[in-house]
Amino acid sequence: MRFVHLADCHLGGWRYPELQQLNFESFKYALETSKKEKVDFILIAGDLFDSAYPPIETIKDAFNEFRKLKEANIPVFFIAGSHDYSISGKSFLDVLEKSGFAVNVYKSQERDGSIILEPTIYKNVAIYGFPGKKTGLEVYDIPKIKLHEAPGLFRILMLHTTLKDALPTLDIPSVDRKILPKVDYLALGHLHLIYEKENAVYGGPIYPNNASELENLQYGAFYIVDTNRSIKRHNIKLKDVLVLDLEITDSLTGTEIILEELKKHSLKDKILILKLKGVLERGRIVDVNFNKIEEFCLSQGVYCFMKNTTKLFFPIVEMDVSPQTEDFEKEIVESFCAKNPHDLNKHISILLSTLDLEKKEDESTRIFEERLFADSRKVLFP
Repeated sequence: MRFVHLADCHLGGWRYPELQQLNFESFKYALETSKKEKVDFILIAGDLFDSAYPPIETIKDAFNEFRKLKEANIPVFFIAGSHDYSISGKSFLDVLEKSGFAVNVYKSQERDGSIILEPTIYKNVAIYGFPGKKTGLEVYDIPKIKLHEAPGLFRILMLHTTLKDALPTLDIPSVDRKILPKVDYLALGHLHLIYEKENAVYGGPIYPNNASELENLQYGAFYIVDTNRSIKRHNIKLKDVLVLDLEITDSLTGTEIILEELKKHSLKDKILILKLKGVLERGRIVDVNFNKIEEFCLSQGVYCFMKNTTKLFFPIVEMDVSPQTEDFEKEIVESFCAKNPHDLNKHISILLSTLDLEKKEDESTRIFEERLFADSRKVLFP
């Protein structure tokens, strides 16, 4: 028996329309491949949508693809992820299930402090699932998980969480794989990385979900698993990503420098990430004509233009912010006396010196105040 393992589709997540569409095309590619390969079923290990309430167009397009799978007699089994999880259960995942297009396999009972997961049986496979939750709260419940026995069946456990050995250097809440119930295949979601250890696999993402991931991963992937222990990764390379990392020091000439560099590259049908860095010795960031740069890129057939100026800085100007206190006070006193003539003005400078007293070590506040008032009285009433 063969099945597809997807995770972290994040449909509707990108704010760039071109990348939102490319994300969906990657999702479609995975489903089309599933049909061509005539797999028995599909698993989605969380975060089908980027939120519990995705845009209506995203919902319509997704439901249309699930309808095609149903017509092809390929069932879909899923769990919620940290993005599309809803504590109330009132999300579009619930609508997806009630429409008959997919099955949420999270079914549980609490017994003696344990969470007993009930299997969803399909042919000779038992599928268990536990959802991801906001801010990784599922890591505190997963150690309590136990499986209701399904003897003789190929057992799959779907989790949307962080495994400790997948990100060993990060100090974040995570789950030790050693404490998980023993299964034949551990279908994971949540982390956007390549992780294949024995029978444990992170299935996604279907497509990078932010600019940093786009730069590092460049494309998405999914897995086709044979229950006879064959696990194969399928990359989804629909568009090339070009990252240009340029240093500029003069924003007044920066536009032309950037354009000259862009002319050296083929931009047609590529995703361009323009990263600017450096210390601006002349001009401001707004002096870089990004509209002109984007127009040029579009004229060259670029698929999507993205820019990043977070590493573009202004010079640090060192300023003397500590004027001579005595001179500063003298100017203020002279100005005050000129505007407010009075016989007592002659005591101002001496009084200021007196008020400049510091509290002695171990001196109580009351004693310090008495000493300060006494010295001040000596100035005013000699």
